Amino acid sequence: MAEFEYGPAELMVAQFDTDRPSAGVVQAILDLVESGTVRLLDLVFVERHPDGSVDIIELEQIGDEIGLTDVSLEASGIAGDEDVAQIAELLEPGSTGAVLVIEHLWAKTLASRFFESGGVVVHSERIPAPVLNAVAAAAYEELETTES
Repeated sequence: MAEFEYGPAELMVAQFDTDRPSAGVVQAILDLVESGTVRLLDLVFVERHPDGSVDIIELEQIGDEIGLTDVSLEASGIAGDEDVAQIAELLEPGSTGAVLVIEHLWAKTLASRFFESGGVVVHSERIPAPVLNAVAAAAYEELETTES
């Protein structure tokens, strides 16, 4: 039986207009980790100043300040320097980005079973929440119109 040490992971970038994530964002991260839904592999903050210069801030540098002292990164550094440099270019000047690498623990067993049976995932795509909600609302509206 194939057992992976890690399941599928995702590199996610969230941009903030402030220099630090809100308490709500921090709590959402803590809740997901504590629930066992995801494992936080890496977390880096990228500040892009109005002049375009960039500062990389590791979790260890600001964990106390933002309330993430009890979080351990399971694969710190997996978001490599090259990845972070490319991400910095996506951020608007005067903003901060949180670069999270999260492992989807809920999918780890499924990935192992695919692999052991000779299967491979040939496509996976994340649909952003605003897009999914808009499409679902439009589909519901269309259904309501056709049923009337």
